[in-house]
Amino acid sequence: MKSRLVAASLALVMAAALAAPVFGQNKTERPQSETERKGLDFLIAKQEPNGAWISQTGPAVTAMVVRALVQSGKTVDDPAVKKGLEFIETFKKDDGGYYGDSFVTYSSAIVLGTFAKLPREQYKERIDKLSTFLKSIQSGASGSAKDDKDKTVDKTHPWFGGWGYAGGMGKAKRPDLSNTHFVVEALIDSGTPASDPAIQNALIYISRCQAVEGNDQPWAKGQTNGGFIYSLRWNDKMNMYGESFAPNSKDRDGNEVLTTYGSITYAGLKSYIYADLKKDDPRVKAVIRWVGNNFTLETNPGMGNDQGLYYYYHTFAKGLAAYGEDHITDQKGVKRDWRAEYEAEMKKRQAADGSWVNATDRWMETNPVLATAYVVLGLQELRGK
Repeated sequence: MKSRLVAASLALVMAAALAAPVFGQNKTERPQSETERKGLDFLIAKQEPNGAWISQTGPAVTAMVVRALVQSGKTVDDPAVKKGLEFIETFKKDDGGYYGDSFVTYSSAIVLGTFAKLPREQYKERIDKLSTFLKSIQSGASGSAKDDKDKTVDKTHPWFGGWGYAGGMGKAKRPDLSNTHFVVEALIDSGTPASDPAIQNALIYISRCQAVEGNDQPWAKGQTNGGFIYSLRWNDKMNMYGESFAPNSKDRDGNEVLTTYGSITYAGLKSYIYADLKKDDPRVKAVIRWVGNNFTLETNPGMGNDQGLYYYYHTFAKGLAAYGEDHITDQKGVKRDWRAEYEAEMKKRQAADGSWVNATDRWMETNPVLATAYVVLGLQELRGK
């Protein structure tokens, strides 16, 4: 009898471990910092009467803030969390997704990632339907079997395996690495195994966005710095598939090439780890080389300005937390304690009211609610959330 009880207990432990993948083996639980607490207080104070945060964006930003609150220790019965969840539910669709008039994939992925942090029994049905919906609109899946020019999206198509803002909805809309990394994270966090075809197909798309030896996409010819570009959108100017938000660069022969940049490179790193690539995989080694050569918290490297700076801080923290090493060796051979540097930089940039804001007006980062949500979620990665 005793042996059966022990076996049953071990089975439960194993089941829990399988249901909740753990990344970043070296990260440890840390107490909540004053910097994080002030950021959370700011967010709570900015909740709108309808329960939302930036209601015009649909459910996405609200879901981000709810996740931050839950990861700080608040329950679904907390007034701010409860009101936020009620607002999110107004976007529930019959197809299983959660979205408004736009940002179908992005909104649904952010909501799924938040639901994964809530009581599983209570949210299981929503999680299952959301996961099924997101898989159905992956480029090359049933909901996205054709591209915008009515070409079949098979494994040879550059778009295969990715997700874009609009999802499939009949025809594939141009996928990008930003939406794709949010979906991969949400699926894995909510219980989809890395061996699932959706994750393995996503790896095909993600790998095609990396400047690494072995990438057969024309944009990557001769490009081996290990970084990532934003998407494989058709590029009329360069007559090939490939898109970067960073200014184009010149190669050694003077040819114009796409520039890899920080925020999307850390998104690629995180996705590789979530998809269960090991640290000795050449693709992972290449991106870590890029990270070391471009290590900074002063700007979004490659962009040449502060565009997307707080999104960069978000993916920086999530990517390195997933990778799981305490230090990154920079291009001068110096070991950088990325957690300590991240926390110090965020403390330095925090306003007196607890918020963060980007002075550069792009991607809504001049809105302090969004920028603050990015940073708080990043700070929580430092302490194992």
